[in-house]
Amino acid sequence: MNLLDKIKEPADVKKLNNQELELLATEIRRELVRTVARTGGHLAPNLGVVELTLALHSVFDLPRDKIIWDVGHQCYVHKMLTGRRSQFSTLRQFGGLSGFPKRAESPYDTFDTGHSSTSISAALGMALARDLKGEDYQVVAVIGDGALTGGMAFEAMNHAGHLKASLIVVLNDNEMSISSPVGGMAAYLSRLRTDPMYSRGKEELENLLNRLPHVGPRVLKIIDRIKDSFKYLVVPGMLFEELGFTYLGPIEGHNIARLKEVLQRARATRGPVLVHVITTKGKGYRPAETHPGRFHGVGPFDPDTGEPLTAGGPPTYTSVFGAELVRQGEKNNRLVAITAAMPEGTGLIPFARRFPKRFFDVGIAEQHALTMAAGLAAAGLKPVVAIYSTFLQRAVDQVIHDIALMELPVVLAIDRAGLVGEDGETHQGLFDLALLRSIPRMVIMAPKDEQELRHMLVTAIQHNGPTALRYPRGAGVGVPLTGAAQPLPIGKGEVLRQGRDVAILALGPLVYAALAAAGELAARGIEAAVINPRFVKPLDAELILTWAAKTGRLVTVEEHVLAGGFGSAVLELLAANGRERTRVQCLGVKDEFVPQGKPAVLREHLGLTPAGIIKAVQQVLEEEPMLTRHKLGTREISGG
Repeated sequence: MNLLDKIKEPADVKKLNNQELELLATEIRRELVRTVARTGGHLAPNLGVVELTLALHSVFDLPRDKIIWDVGHQCYVHKMLTGRRSQFSTLRQFGGLSGFPKRAESPYDTFDTGHSSTSISAALGMALARDLKGEDYQVVAVIGDGALTGGMAFEAMNHAGHLKASLIVVLNDNEMSISSPVGGMAAYLSRLRTDPMYSRGKEELENLLNRLPHVGPRVLKIIDRIKDSFKYLVVPGMLFEELGFTYLGPIEGHNIARLKEVLQRARATRGPVLVHVITTKGKGYRPAETHPGRFHGVGPFDPDTGEPLTAGGPPTYTSVFGAELVRQGEKNNRLVAITAAMPEGTGLIPFARRFPKRFFDVGIAEQHALTMAAGLAAAGLKPVVAIYSTFLQRAVDQVIHDIALMELPVVLAIDRAGLVGEDGETHQGLFDLALLRSIPRMVIMAPKDEQELRHMLVTAIQHNGPTALRYPRGAGVGVPLTGAAQPLPIGKGEVLRQGRDVAILALGPLVYAALAAAGELAARGIEAAVINPRFVKPLDAELILTWAAKTGRLVTVEEHVLAGGFGSAVLELLAANGRERTRVQCLGVKDEFVPQGKPAVLREHLGLTPAGIIKAVQQVLEEEPMLTRHKLGTREISGG
């Protein structure tokens, strides 16, 4: 039996000596590579925090002490050590172990996370609650150097330093290297600053000098200035010190004995403490160390070579978007591209290479990205902000206040819209339509395939106002990408199939599921029209009302929540135009968060398939007049 088999809870980790912990780290890395090679997931971040996680579990008393993992994609090792190793093979699968911390999954998961830069705020809240309730436990936030670029992290640190709250922030820095002289001096100063004898000696010296009339206070001021100047020269953590944190580090993050020693010191220090840990992303697995970006979030791969197992197929929507943006950049030198720390994920690497001066990566700062885009647009440029749907949520105020109010020509290229998959609730792109549709002056589009994505990108670039273009993750439909992209008439949909019995309005790639459903319905003697609305705002009112009058029955289909989505927009249109007698079924996501799972599995679960559409059509054909239901929403509403 290996060591990992003996670990059922953190108390078992505490029983191991440092040499045994090193052996356990090796076993954990083997398990990580073997499992993630099959399930996909965040491999490189977890390989980088193996020793850090073991040290945290050795020093702190979980679950009494609280660890909050920022983003949480680096929590796989933590899950292995907290009684979930037997479930590890189900990682990120439908009904299986989440790839992120989940309070409902384990008492060792203190706070649900999935988006970055939130851990210090949550940790401060817990620390304040602890103190107000008179309780005694430690609160630790583990945050990466990337997440520290998010402004929210600095807001929290500024507040924690002001309050002098006792909490520990572990900065997992996998970008910087350690210089021996600086690291040695920093380690010495860290020990000195947290030594009670040093603190007492400093207080006694200050008291003595303050008793000396005239001379004492001046000498003390000189000493303070010299001390501060020296610290600014040699202490890399002075920014954190100025925010009110005791800074410890930088520490070599793969040395368990050293990590335990420093974490013990942090635990014994009053007030906010920042422990700066230097790690190697992908540590211990050569392909991940060589290509940490590619192995940050990876699909199934061959563990021996690191090569992906996915077969060839159509290009992804993301790559089609990126290629078309480069083509448009060649034609328009006012075009600029912006990303919030996701240049690869949003397909902007080709644009960045071709036009480095017109490409901006602002770090994990979505609010700043959109207001900066507004500034660029106000000054005469055409910014395209490529952003995941789930991350756009954090910058809705900027869309309203800084873009739409001034009707600035900013393009929101919303990637990962709809069902994203195995990353689960925190990453599903199911709210963008509801968030944006209520904003005046917004134009919102959704392409049915990758060719239409090209046309819509050109439409957005040429439109002199704010536009949003939402498209899914993953491979396209496989249609030919031919000819130059052409602008589409704004607010105009298209009829893809005629039918007299019912009209199916399917948004985005679900058009193809609707076409498949219509084919099966025709074999049963039911003629269903299929409409590609193209635009969620403005709707093609003439087209929709015409088909409502022609068939008297509509089915809307969307990968989005029902509340405030495309179906809601259609219902509002019908009600505003006296079409309350139209029978409508709205297919989408009911009032709940969608769990993890492959998108195809989730669509089956939600009824967003040809079979689900057929069922909805049959129901709308059987309905009594004046009755409209929200399919999957369980509630019924009169009219619409």
